[in-house]
Amino acid sequence: MTVAGLLLTPGFGGTRDSPALVVVETAVDPLPVVRLDLPKRAEPAVEHVVAAAGTFAQTLGVRPDRLVLGGRSFGGRVCSMAVAGGLPVAGLVLLSYPLHPPGRPEQLRIDHLPSLKVPVLAISGERDPFGTPDELRTHLAAIPGPLTLTFVPGTHSPTNNGAVAQAVKDWLATIG
Repeated sequence: MTVAGLLLTPGFGGTRDSPALVVVETAVDPLPVVRLDLPKRAEPAVEHVVAAAGTFAQTLGVRPDRLVLGGRSFGGRVCSMAVAGGLPVAGLVLLSYPLHPPGRPEQLRIDHLPSLKVPVLAISGERDPFGTPDELRTHLAAIPGPLTLTFVPGTHSPTNNGAVAQAVKDWLATIG
């Protein structure tokens, strides 16, 4: 099955015009992309993603399971929660997944990860205070679907959006 489209969401307080999302959209051209603004609370944001994925799929004339969802930080977490809640998709792209608040590794955001049975690409900065490479390797291992974990230079905002975008493009080619 071929991926028909990519829905991208920003980090908390960001917008659909986040430079990281724009660079990813450009890199995956001609794949159709929707960049989506999100409400500031998780539950309404999840509902918004589910509705937008349905509309996007309908526009493309496909089922949602032909879409890849993803986003940066809060946006990626929200997309992963939508998928864990039952939204059928082809895969997930988690850019700078916020594993825990900075300095509070005991407040993990992982309860839904065992429900992610789709291919997942997680890209994070090597010095991300929301999750170190070792923490991410340990906790994202709870994802039962195929996981690709990539680290790039930088913190929670990687220093090279082009490298992030290329990693997304390359990974999309491996899942169809």
